[in-house]
Amino acid sequence: MPNSLVIVESPAKAATIKKYLGKGFSVLASVGHLVDLPPSKLGVDVDNNFEPTYEVSKGKKKVLTDIVKAAKSVDEVYLASDPDREGEAIAWHIAKAIEAATQKKAPKKASTAKTKKSAKAEASAGPKLYRVRFNEITPKAIKAAIADPAGLDTNLFEAQQARRILDRLVGYQISPLLWDKVKRGLSAGRVQSVALRIVCEREEEIKKFVPEEYWSLVAHLHGSKDPAFEAKLIEWKQKKIDVKTEADAAAIVNSLKKSDFVLKEVLRQERRRHPTPPFITSKLQQEAARKLGFTAKKTMMLAQRLYEGVELGDEGQIALISYMRTDSVRVGDDALAEVRGFIGAQFGKDFLPEKPNQYKGKKGAQDAHEAIRPVSMAYTPDSVKAHLEKDMYRLYDLIWKRFVASQMLPAIFDQTTFNITAGDALFRSTGSVLKFQGFIAVYMEGTDESGEKDEEENDTLPDLQDGETLDCQQLNPHQHFTQPPPRFTEASLVKELEERGIGRPSTYASIMSVIQDKDYVKKTEGKFHPTQLGTVVNGLLVESFPNIFDISFTAQMESELDDIEEGARPWVTVLNDFYTPFKSRLEIAKVEMRDVKRQETPTDFKCEKCNSTMVIKWGRHGEFLACSNYPECKSTREFRRMDDGTLKLVEAETTDEICTACGSPMLVKRGRFGKFLACSKYPECKTTKAIPIGVKCPECDGDIVQKQSRRGKVFFGCSNYPKCNFALWDRPVGEACPDCKSPYLVEKYSKQSGTKIKCPNKECGYEKPA
Repeated sequence: MPNSLVIVESPAKAATIKKYLGKGFSVLASVGHLVDLPPSKLGVDVDNNFEPTYEVSKGKKKVLTDIVKAAKSVDEVYLASDPDREGEAIAWHIAKAIEAATQKKAPKKASTAKTKKSAKAEASAGPKLYRVRFNEITPKAIKAAIADPAGLDTNLFEAQQARRILDRLVGYQISPLLWDKVKRGLSAGRVQSVALRIVCEREEEIKKFVPEEYWSLVAHLHGSKDPAFEAKLIEWKQKKIDVKTEADAAAIVNSLKKSDFVLKEVLRQERRRHPTPPFITSKLQQEAARKLGFTAKKTMMLAQRLYEGVELGDEGQIALISYMRTDSVRVGDDALAEVRGFIGAQFGKDFLPEKPNQYKGKKGAQDAHEAIRPVSMAYTPDSVKAHLEKDMYRLYDLIWKRFVASQMLPAIFDQTTFNITAGDALFRSTGSVLKFQGFIAVYMEGTDESGEKDEEENDTLPDLQDGETLDCQQLNPHQHFTQPPPRFTEASLVKELEERGIGRPSTYASIMSVIQDKDYVKKTEGKFHPTQLGTVVNGLLVESFPNIFDISFTAQMESELDDIEEGARPWVTVLNDFYTPFKSRLEIAKVEMRDVKRQETPTDFKCEKCNSTMVIKWGRHGEFLACSNYPECKSTREFRRMDDGTLKLVEAETTDEICTACGSPMLVKRGRFGKFLACSKYPECKTTKAIPIGVKCPECDGDIVQKQSRRGKVFFGCSNYPKCNFALWDRPVGEACPDCKSPYLVEKYSKQSGTKIKCPNKECGYEKPA
């Protein structure tokens, strides 16, 4: 019978660890947090040092009972939850439960790792309780942690508890205000609402942006040797070029028509591009979004599984990566030695630096953790591909390549710059040639915005000498306009949050999900757009709580949570400093916050049914026009706010569809999930239906209709749902495949090849241009 119990967070992690420890250990999973603040009340005594009231979470009573029962039958309990704030809280609460059941005193905070022998000396009754932490799930790491346990970290637990109470105080007390003033089901959050504010402020910047015209001039030149090349005007009359109009550009072109273009200076230099550090959590989320198109939530879900272990055939459950919630770029000595050996064997010594590459982490990074990396170079992506799901393999391949590249030599380019004079003008052309691949033989970091290639950049330049006179074959002016700042993608929003110190990398995935689930933002073509609801909610929160949802204030709160973790500030002091002004603002907001739900704004429009004034009201789907004579008259109209602030009625879009209930014409309406058909006799008749796309369902007699998911993503399904569950992400085409006779084809889009018509049967491969 086992005499030691190990408690981890997930069943997958438990299965992996169990096989490393052998018969003397049993391993149970808590399946996340076992206790939390109550769901139906505040659960925090704000008048008694913010004392929290914890309850066993719904569905976790049996799990906790089984853990306590198992603890009573063993000599030693090892609390092996994740090595972060949340993991420490899980360990703390389990220790408290075991202590209560066995009258065993929980282990005190260990300032340094204590030996098992000294830890045992503290015990008085019941099983010995130890805290063990590890950054990777390997036999060596697990056995080392068990052999050298520590105590619970009070500071780490209190940092988690302070964060949880902060979030409860904000969310639980502001959200009901939004229910009353806007609509039920809305939420506010200490961090999520700041993320929404960032998206809304960027949208406001874009709306206010006024494009400015400017011109560039590009000379197409040829020297004594091929190839021809382009050069861009950078100075005019010894001043940086600033051409605002077509007339100015034309004047410069005319003045240079008779000028000689002379190669004044040739500059040749070697340029090095250095590899990037191995992944930390935020950088993994950003890069997976750029290169793989993954959401932060999906990235963390897959990374969690790679960390906890996956089935690798005869080898059983094997963990493939180190702990994925980290802000440290540090790599352990054993891992460095292994990856350097791999690079030397696979790429040769020419790719290996004399000493391991060392990277500087950001301020405040927890160096007790390591960067995200493969746990063993023996498990190459190709060797495990057959055992991994497609997307899990792609993420593992990304982590693997980034780690290997981080310990390789820089790439070397030979860069050439031509400075060319012509009259009062100075033109410049640059070109570079890859001399040594270095790390880019394995990996190249992605970018957020694929900007246009600079007009002065050339792949290669000819071998010319100073003083040559060049043949100007063309001198072309190009019109440009300044561009507004781009909307945030998932990658760039994570980057923005990280750079501003908002939230923690481990919370970014949930932030992205919540602001979309609440319909505060929609993702269109990969970019976040605030919805009307999101804009209204953000406006109310910023008006009523200017400090609480201030970006710098939120960043400061994150810093203060770090101070608690480091033992520099008492958690109660931090909460008290926050709550005193917050409580005051909350009382004011209850009275002064705009009542959007009940607000009626008169307009110049008249009701087409009773000639009463139409007013702007707020409904389930945002603003609309309603008759002021309601409820006697229930007439409504859609409208649109124009850029100049005026209102424009949206004309009803008629169709040939007839209402099946009353025989009236159907109109196109717009709701939360996009366009739909509604009876023109509404509200007398409330019949609605989705809009067909002109393709019949291949599985029944229904029509294929376009729909939207809760996240705003378009998909296509059968009009007979739920009787028929046929659904596709790709738009179907009412045409059979000529090769495999599939009853329909689909439209597929990619950045590389554009839109194509393809067979949905993966084994077929038929495709044609759209």
